[in-house]
Amino acid sequence: MENTLMEALGMEVVSVEKDRVVMTMPVDHRTRQPAQYLHGGASTALAETAASIGAVANIDSTRETIFGIEINANHIKSKAAGTVTAKATPIHIGRKTMVWQINITNENDQLICVSRCTLGVVEKQK
Repeated sequence: MENTLMEALGMEVVSVEKDRVVMTMPVDHRTRQPAQYLHGGASTALAETAASIGAVANIDSTRETIFGIEINANHIKSKAAGTVTAKATPIHIGRKTMVWQINITNENDQLICVSRCTLGVVEKQK
């Protein structure tokens, strides 16, 4: 998406379904920390983006919008280059909140980061 964090970090949407979102992100100069490994903030941004896209697939976007309430991330393994893949699945889909689990893996399907994101469903202001 143009003029977004997704564009700045090179995130790409692979697939979107109501119960699963898959996205990729490069590990490069845009997403590394000073020691040249994947930045935890970049992983967390990918996780929240995947969860938010999934949440939007579960609402009436003409009447409602999504905002992040809370996110946590456990960084399991480091990565210096290549691509990571986020797979987001819902744990809870409610009328006012949603909770999504996001696993981020490397090319060998090894876990890089596990995250949980809580999102608020808010009625759009008229």
